[in-house]
Amino acid sequence: MEVIKIKQLTVQEWLPIEKIYEDGFIKLKNNKLVKILKINPINYNLKSDLEKESILNSYKLFLKTCNFNIQILIQSSKEDLTHHIENIHKNISKKENKYLEKVASNYINYIQKINLIRKSSSKNFYIILSEELNKKMDIFEAEEITKNDLKEKYFKVKECLARSGNLVSDLANYKEVEKLFFSLLNTRKNLNNKLIKIN
Repeated sequence: MEVIKIKQLTVQEWLPIEKIYEDGFIKLKNNKLVKILKINPINYNLKSDLEKESILNSYKLFLKTCNFNIQILIQSSKEDLTHHIENIHKNISKKENKYLEKVASNYINYIQKINLIRKSSSKNFYIILSEELNKKMDIFEAEEITKNDLKEKYFKVKECLARSGNLVSDLANYKEVEKLFFSLLNTRKNLNNKLIKIN
């Protein structure tokens, strides 16, 4: 009986990333360049009916104007109240007021209870732009042209989404991209990551 050996891939071999550049661009092993945009969305539910209609019209315009492939990444993370609670304890310890200590203690118990019941989470939203490098060109020239194309797409997305009140920024350096990938791969710190592809 023949034994078939299965090669175990290292993390570096498994990840589709070839290189992360200092300016935040990502080169994939399949000859594509990627640019990641972070979206700070508005709270749609707090808007009036007229504002909601305007936002939806702006979003429709965004989908019509951005006639290129995008991916939308929604990253949910468990709400960590540790830092917030530590700050409360620090502020109360400076006051030396028994009444404030009691109020703070009740408040901490309340937010911990609500967080446990509702399983609070914070969400981060990203748009991923990608474009294939031209194989017929010199690699450095192809990368520069592709980077410029992705920058143009970024500004188009930014302009369109700004009309509906969203703030858009790009992950413009190595550290920001590294931090995002760490949070995506470290599942203990995240509840869920959903990737939606829009053609």
